This record gives sequence, structure tokens and C-alpha cells, in this order.
Amino acid sequence: MCYINGVRVTHAEFISYKQQEKELRQLMEGSQLREIRKGFDYTQWPVIKPSADGKDWDLVLMEWGFIPSYLKTRAEVAKFRNGYVGPDGKWVKGYTTLNFVGEELMEKFMYKEAALKRRCLVLSTGFLEHQHIEVMGKRGKPLKTPEKFPYYITVKDRPYFFFLGIYNTWTDQETGETVDTVSFGTTEANSLMRQIHNSKNRMPVIPPIELAEEWTDPNLSPRRIIELTSYQIPSREMQAHMVPKNFLELDDPTVPCKDERVPDLIYDENEI
Repeated sequence: MCYINGVRVTHAEFISYKQQEKELRQLMEGSQLREIRKGFDYTQWPVIKPSADGKDWDLVLMEWGFIPSYLKTRAEVAKFRNGYVGPDGKWVKGYTTLNFVGEELMEKFMYKEAALKRRCLVLSTGFLEHQHIEVMGKRGKPLKTPEKFPYYITVKDRPYFFFLGIYNTWTDQETGETVDTVSFGTTEANSLMRQIHNSKNRMPVIPPIELAEEWTDPNLSPRRIIELTSYQIPSREMQAHMVPKNFLELDDPTVPCKDERVPDLIYDENEI
């Protein structure tokens, strides 16, 4: 879920975090950050992580898609991500590490050390999910496969926000290439996201600033880590609108659109 994320930034814009301003121009120099990108492209993404001395935060680019240390080469990574034909001739399905299930974080071998030692914040200004709607065919009967309608989702009064993330510094044993790779957490969907991401009922963990700052504390207990990855932002703090199905081809992929077959979203103002 949430395999399409966005960050609307220019060389003239800044990121503020704990009353410190970081100029994105330095970060993006030589990079090709797009406003909306698919996770399965495994591109670079802006991430905030604690500095080496623990006294500040560094704004860096990381490869979106956590790579566990036991993978030794890019060829192994490609097989891990995309799948491959095993020795018995059967297809071995690929494994997605763009995000992780927050409730299961400490149970996953590949994630546990990073959860304890390498927590970070993944930057977003908006993300996309698809709503599955049963539509009627030309013969007046429901089609076997629901139609998917994309929605662009943001947080009210917050031009940028964070997903709780973990990262791993991975080295290719063949080339010596070293990259930081990142994954972010998901939790159960709130009432708004249950309407949109109605196929899986999941959503990113989007913490308020005080919990985002706590997430980077190196002394968090395993219990508190799981508590934070279970945080659910209230629906009333979010906003969402449908976008065209070809949004990735548009100059502005966040432009609103309507479809009479899709019911209006309902925001629960009383949700805690």
C-alpha cells in the first residue's frame, strides 16, 4: 500500500524541522526529484535522520525500498524485489520493502535491528491511493474486477509531513557501492482512508511533530516503537480528492477531478 508518494519542492523552498531550516537546493543538486513518483521505480527520496552526534538532524536522499544486509549484490536485490524462477522451475514471488506493517515491525528479522537503531522520517507533501469501486458493465451486471480511482491525500494546514521510517546502509559486495535505503510504516486505516484504500484498509503512519521528534530518540524501548508505529492520524486532519487516472502523465498530477460513479468522501469530525 501507498506505493506512490509526492514531494512538491523547488530550489527556492525550505524544510523546517525543530526550528531549523534546511535548504533543499543542496540536497537536490544533481538529483531528479519529481513531484510524484512510484515506489517501484526505487528512486531517491528525501529523508530526515539523526546526525551522527545525535544533536541535530540531517536531510538526505535515500533509496526508497529497504535493502537487507544479507543481500550481497544488485543482482540479488533485483531478484529479491522482482521475483525469479527457482531451481525447481517454479516462480518465487518478489518481496516489497517500500513500507512495512507497523504492528509487525519487531517480528521481522530484516527490520528489527533498523527499528532499534536506525529510525528516520520520510518526507511527504501528499501521497496517492486507489479506491476500488464495483462498476456496472454494458449488460447491467457488475464487472468481475472493480475499477480503481486514484486519490491524492494530504494533511490539513501542513504543507509537508512525515512518515515514520527505518533505514539500512547497504553495500554492494561486487562494486563497493554504499547507499542508505528506507522503508516507512503503515497502520490500520482511519475512517477516511478506509473509504479510499478500501482494498487493504491500511495507511501510512503520519505522526504529529512531537511524535515525529520522539521517533528519532535513540533510547526508545521496543514497546514504545510499536506504540508509535500504531499511531493513527484522525480523519479530520486529512483531506483528499480524486485525480485523473493518468495522473503520472500530467504536468500537475494532483489536479482534482470528479466521477459520478464514485460517492463523496465522508470525514468523521469526531474521530479521536
